[in-house]
Amino acid sequence: MLDQDDGEGCRMNAVRGREIDTVIGNLEFDPVALKRKYEQERDKRIVPEGHDQYVPTIEGRFADYGKDPWVSPGFSRAALNDHTEVIVAGGGFGGLLVGARLREAGVTDVRIIDEAGDFGGTWYWNRYPGAMCDIEAHIYMPLLEELNHAPRHRYAYAPEMLELSRKIGERYGLYDKACFQTVITEARWLEDQKQWLIETDRGDRMTANHFVLACGRQSLPKLPGIAGIGDFEGHAFHSSRWDYAYTGGSADDARLTGLRDKRVAVIGTGATAVQIVPEVAKWARELFVFQRTPSAVYIRGQRETPPDYADMSKPGWQKERRENFQKILGAKPQDVDYVADGWTELTVRMKPVLSSRELAARLNRKPTPEEHEFVAEISDYRVMNAIRTRVEEIVKDPSTAEALKPWYRWLCKRPCFHDDYLDAFNRPSVHLVDTGGRGVEQFTRHGIVVDGHEYKVDCAIFATGFEAGISYVRLTGFDVVGREGRRLSEHWRNGVRTLHGITTDNFPNLLLVGGNQHSVAAVNAVHLLDEQATHVAYIIQQAGERRLQAIEPTTEAVDAYTEIIRSAPANKVLVNFYSSCTPGYYNGEGKGAKSEDLFFGNRYGGGAMAFYQMLADWRRENNLEGMALR
Repeated sequence: MLDQDDGEGCRMNAVRGREIDTVIGNLEFDPVALKRKYEQERDKRIVPEGHDQYVPTIEGRFADYGKDPWVSPGFSRAALNDHTEVIVAGGGFGGLLVGARLREAGVTDVRIIDEAGDFGGTWYWNRYPGAMCDIEAHIYMPLLEELNHAPRHRYAYAPEMLELSRKIGERYGLYDKACFQTVITEARWLEDQKQWLIETDRGDRMTANHFVLACGRQSLPKLPGIAGIGDFEGHAFHSSRWDYAYTGGSADDARLTGLRDKRVAVIGTGATAVQIVPEVAKWARELFVFQRTPSAVYIRGQRETPPDYADMSKPGWQKERRENFQKILGAKPQDVDYVADGWTELTVRMKPVLSSRELAARLNRKPTPEEHEFVAEISDYRVMNAIRTRVEEIVKDPSTAEALKPWYRWLCKRPCFHDDYLDAFNRPSVHLVDTGGRGVEQFTRHGIVVDGHEYKVDCAIFATGFEAGISYVRLTGFDVVGREGRRLSEHWRNGVRTLHGITTDNFPNLLLVGGNQHSVAAVNAVHLLDEQATHVAYIIQQAGERRLQAIEPTTEAVDAYTEIIRSAPANKVLVNFYSSCTPGYYNGEGKGAKSEDLFFGNRYGGGAMAFYQMLADWRRENNLEGMALR
């Protein structure tokens, strides 16, 4: 009987032939050995607790880690008991886009509710030094054409993102009725009044004709459940609640002078840490970076952008640029690459992963599924080999370089792009503490223990991300109660069910915006939010024009769309792909899919551009197909 390695070798050799070898060329590595290495590294990191290895920061003994550091204490206001045409839960880019598109559609009575002290969402909370978007600013930042705003850098920094959020709020009059530092505690449909009742922790009892959930899918900071974490007597905070009073500097001035005499620990090496580490490294007396799994870090190419960086004089320029980027990521050939960054460069290298058409053209016949999978693996290995080679070229210490190499497929984890992260480890004051996939063992009163060795530190910064793979109730902080007292958590008990990922049956006048299941996987999340906001604004505008008291999808329409999602071959491919990945929030920390997970599978299988076109076509028909109108 063949062992696993021999079986894998036989599988790959059975697929290979003269035609496939012509496509892939000479192999400069052993794919069987590389796959085995990936599996070994993955297995090191799987823990039985899955997501439960983390603890929340919005409740319990670690609630102080989740407090808002950007507002003055003691805020109060009188409770509101009024009516608004549309209430939006969430003041990030999703909620702002909904408010803006509603205003453009003639719906002017809009209230946004957020627990933060201002608009901005992610960019309100995350003000850590070095914070910036990892998608080109000219396609990521919303409403640039409408506001005539030219980003100052190729990848905008957090202060500019917050500035733009405030500019949107002002331009579209969204501050007029906004409720900040306010947490929704209940949302209930009042059938007799055909309205939503929204209650908050401020004693508000507001009503609205329409209720929009625009809660960011990663908005609840989390901590690793490390033994002794509560015993640490040094200073500690989460990256999304940066403590400039301790570190020195500000969101606009990253001179962290307070760290000059400090031994600092950064726990985590994901997308946030990749941005934090180079900044802290410039100032800390010593920096210890605790790593469980290295990120795949490629070239960012950050630079200032002059006003003529993109031709903003052409109407629709941002939409065209966004679609060009998305089409390249979807392996649709384009005459020009407007963005020309690491995302598009590596995607072009990975085309066989995404497109059978190119492989068919090279073979002059339709490839078998096994042939396509094999060529995809080879393309992926080559991209990751290039990323690992870049680590060797930049990091001078061989053992540190080896520990920083990522051993998994390219899209197993969120890819990172940065020009200074790897070089930071060449500083004599910066130390990588690789935990071999196990994570930190424990905290002591004065330090952090790995492999029985205590690292004395004065400050611990948790760059450990946000709760993911959680139910919608956990994400929003409240359940949504629809017709006849039916709760959304009950309605989705056996899996999410929607029409277009935006409405669901038995919940009249409720609309959803964000990267939830039944929408589409999109690298540029703001592009998705804008398409959804346009769709939401259309539905609400049509409800007003047609004098509808209630609008919701029929059960038949929801069943049909849910079946489209459920049966999409692409979802099965994604589930299989992520199941073999190193643990992370993409795959339930290696535990696989659950019906209530927001990230794993259950997306529209035709790709982002096809999803956006489907929404546009539905609006163009202008008959509200699949909706029950009352």
